[in-house]
Amino acid sequence: MNIQPLHDHIVVQRVEDEEQQIGGIIIPDTAREKPQQARVVAIGPGKLSDEGQRRPLDVKVDDLVLIGKYAGTEIKIRGGEYLILREDEVLGVLEGVAEPVTA
Repeated sequence: MNIQPLHDHIVVQRVEDEEQQIGGIIIPDTAREKPQQARVVAIGPGKLSDEGQRRPLDVKVDDLVLIGKYAGTEIKIRGGEYLILREDEVLGVLEGVAEPVTA
């Protein structure tokens, strides 16, 4: 994927959980909740301060982050589904975690 977000925007791809089951019943895709964990795919150069200085972002490519269920704007690029959002929409960074955390 070739996309360069502007300013303090980042591009993430949701990390899908394993198939959800409740009491042995498989939940269809339309009824599933959106995953709140995502992998950072691309970041912008940072936000400009009032003095004209770039403030670098706190997240970096390949970070596993927590996002809100309805955060960002969904985009499709070359068959892949991504979200583009501002850095301030990221709720937290999962440090020292290589794989998604399950509840």
